[in-house]
Amino acid sequence: MTKTVFDLIIVGGGPGGYVAAIRGAQLGMSVALVERAELGGICLNWGCIPTKALLHSATVLRACRDAAHYGVTGAGEARPDLGAMVARSRKVAGRLGQGVAHLMKKNGVTVFAASAKLAGSGRLALDTGTTLSAKHIILATGARARELPALPVGERIWAYRQALAPAEIPKSLLVVGAGAIGAEFASFYRAIGADVTLIDMTPEILPQEDAEISQLARKAFEKQGIRVLTQCAVTGSTLTATGVRVSLAQQGKQTDLDVDRVIVAAGIVGNVEGLGLENTRVKVDKTHIVTDAQCRTGEPGVYAIGDVAGAPWLAHKASHEGVLCVEAIAGLPTHAIDPLRIPACTYSHPQVASIGMTEARAREHVKHSGGEIRVGKFTFAGNGKAIAMGEDQGLVKTVFDAKSGELLGAHIIHPEASELITGYGVAASLEATEEDLMQTIFAHPTLSETLHESVLSAFGRALHA
Repeated sequence: MTKTVFDLIIVGGGPGGYVAAIRGAQLGMSVALVERAELGGICLNWGCIPTKALLHSATVLRACRDAAHYGVTGAGEARPDLGAMVARSRKVAGRLGQGVAHLMKKNGVTVFAASAKLAGSGRLALDTGTTLSAKHIILATGARARELPALPVGERIWAYRQALAPAEIPKSLLVVGAGAIGAEFASFYRAIGADVTLIDMTPEILPQEDAEISQLARKAFEKQGIRVLTQCAVTGSTLTATGVRVSLAQQGKQTDLDVDRVIVAAGIVGNVEGLGLENTRVKVDKTHIVTDAQCRTGEPGVYAIGDVAGAPWLAHKASHEGVLCVEAIAGLPTHAIDPLRIPACTYSHPQVASIGMTEARAREHVKHSGGEIRVGKFTFAGNGKAIAMGEDQGLVKTVFDAKSGELLGAHIIHPEASELITGYGVAASLEATEEDLMQTIFAHPTLSETLHESVLSAFGRALHA
């Protein structure tokens, strides 16, 4: 008979859920994982991974088109093969999904392909008719794309799933929402030849990022031919014979825009429906489950991690929460997650990455104590490796508490920003001061030297500026 009693049950097999399952097994718990769709969740199957595969195809395409600049001939006529790009991205996602299944088997985690509902007293009712029980239940059900009434998703109006597997390249495309997801889709579709318009209701694209970095990203997008409209909202849409006519409101002016396709990237909502929460003490705030620093909900024995537990909606935050939650259950010492030490990355072209406070937020932060900040900046135009790569456009910006030397924030815009930000992440976790960072020896020639130079710049000691 199939085992039905466990020490720990996790609902949702995304980057939070499957990592929590592995850590629980490592700590000697009997663990079950319930997943209604695909192991790896949205991130692995329809989010982080397949989008990065497509974006890398776009990077290769750009490299081929620019090959003559590097002394390579014959590659300048490269064209996108959309079918092959999509097939490769699906293959990458499939391979990693198989990898997660292997990890579950390797760690002795029992996987149930089903939907689950809390049934009280540590029990979970599966839609297959099976009832499981455990002293500890973790909800890791993730989130889904927010729907906009003015843009009902269909054949011509896409959410992320349709945008990841198009049958053909649209001649014209409107991307609604200029956060990370919207910026990434705008970059990809522009690279493969679509006429792209990117809009957002806020004053700048990438509104969560430092204002200076967002402005640089906007300039880079516009240089690539992406039309950017900010403080712009969709008020309605109508299907036409060949595409979609979208009504836009921008600073009091109404206009219509005709495009072949629309991508809706206007945020997410938590998957809290159908979990049986109405019969528990679990609190839900704006579609997200309320938790404490150890991921506990108001219901004893019930926990929540990842996107369903609120911002920031990042896969690596979910994974870290999964480990933290399980270790807290096991009685191990844990540290609450500090959102200011979670790096955020946007894989557009160029990439944007950050950790900690923006310059504006840092100024407000120290203002209450009468303190000041010091800001350092270093452009990639002064970095030998960047020049050699032909990627000398971009900026590293660091923000420090002038009195204590604490690193309050770091911001990077460059094609390799996502790889570089971890340096500052390690520094923040170790509570490194400006002196620690200035005394660190960075290898030469590397892009990471820009991290060092930005710190030096904050204290008037930059060497190559």
